[in-house]
Amino acid sequence: MPHEYDVIVIGAGTGGYVAAIRAAQLGLKVAVVEKQKSLGGTCLLWGCIPTKALLEHAHALKVVQHAREWGVTIGEAAVGIDMNQVQARKDKVVTGLTKGIEYLFKKNGVAWIRGSGRLLGGGAVEVVDGETQALKATREIVVATGSTPKSVPGIEIDRRRIITSDEAIGLRDVPRSLAVMGSGAVGVEFASIFRRFGSDVALFELLPRIVPAEDEQVSAELEKAFRRQGITCHTGARVTSARARQDGVDIQAQLADGRGVSMTVDYLLVATGRGPVTAGLGAEEVGIDLDRGYIKVDASYRTSVPGISAIGDVITLGTGTHPQLAHVSSAEGVMVAERIAGQQPPPINYDQVPGCTYCDPEIGSVGLNERQAQERGYDVRVGTFPFGVLGRAKIAGETDGFVKIVADRKYDEVLGVHMIGARATELVAEATLMLRLESTVEEVIRTIHAHPTMSEAIAEAAHAVHGGAIHS
Repeated sequence: MPHEYDVIVIGAGTGGYVAAIRAAQLGLKVAVVEKQKSLGGTCLLWGCIPTKALLEHAHALKVVQHAREWGVTIGEAAVGIDMNQVQARKDKVVTGLTKGIEYLFKKNGVAWIRGSGRLLGGGAVEVVDGETQALKATREIVVATGSTPKSVPGIEIDRRRIITSDEAIGLRDVPRSLAVMGSGAVGVEFASIFRRFGSDVALFELLPRIVPAEDEQVSAELEKAFRRQGITCHTGARVTSARARQDGVDIQAQLADGRGVSMTVDYLLVATGRGPVTAGLGAEEVGIDLDRGYIKVDASYRTSVPGISAIGDVITLGTGTHPQLAHVSSAEGVMVAERIAGQQPPPINYDQVPGCTYCDPEIGSVGLNERQAQERGYDVRVGTFPFGVLGRAKIAGETDGFVKIVADRKYDEVLGVHMIGARATELVAEATLMLRLESTVEEVIRTIHAHPTMSEAIAEAAHAVHGGAIHS
């Protein structure tokens, strides 16, 4: 007889484990099927956490490299980076967090079933981990299998020299040279990391600007900052071939002006996006509708098969690109758990999802950018304010970047906030709350922001929308 649970979650990433814990909190008997040796999924094991740990080491190195300016004496030895120690600390952080999820499972009575899950229909799930066992969900199965790095036609990832972020986080030597394909969050974060560590970095982006999903002014500011740091940015450029050798990669690329360029680098990092993990799941066999491998769901995350839901990177809502972000997966996990438990949670507003990119300088954004607001028919007005004017920014030695507020002229409503600079990934929380509460620019102006802080740039940008920034 199969082991029965109210809810079976397949996948223990930021969507799956959160859905499981929330469902258990609401009194449901829950099991999570996960094949990895640790809980947490891509974000915790190969993505958000290890990458940001490396970025923190890069920031620490940056501070030490300018020690004399800070009046810090570190002796005569040359400043460098010990990648073995970097990796050890990164692994310690990851291990601590995965153990934390295990504790939360025990605390909330969530069962971890180790192995690969396969849908069989009728609420049944087959789990294979050497031996096969049968499970049955009496209420709902939640698929949260996530995503995996994908390449582009003609570029074969060998995971030795032509690598993905999965391999890049584990490098124990600083490459002399690194080429990066793609300038989304993954691409620019690793460009920042390895340039700070000492690598020669070249970034290739097919579209006309780097971080193309961001506001155009943010893209331009990041490219300027990267060029000052010594990162070569090729926009409107295509890598046409890449051949791995024992000690490097031979690359051919076509630049925006039609010229060809050849180079040999130690590694080529392919950061051109991620695809859904549905292979071996049995989704098609049980009748789930797919779109290019993504599981099609409705606004409540139900699939085409009753009793099966899906959340996170593996889904499509059929309304354009679904954000592949850990915090989105978690929000969907909470929502689907509450719905299964009989509650009526409000739908997620995907226009209010914050985006964070942890390159140097950081990017934080939420809501519509200027072009998107115009395309939706708003009479747009904007205000921008540079971080470099602020006392806190000067004290910290972090003066790059700005805050930009996009607003509707008719009702003064804040439509979007886009920022690039130090601590932008923290400051975006205030901006997200603005959108959630349908704040006007006037309300932001009248909100007192503490001095001296980086957050003053948000208040000043609001003043700028109305033509009255105090300090510029």
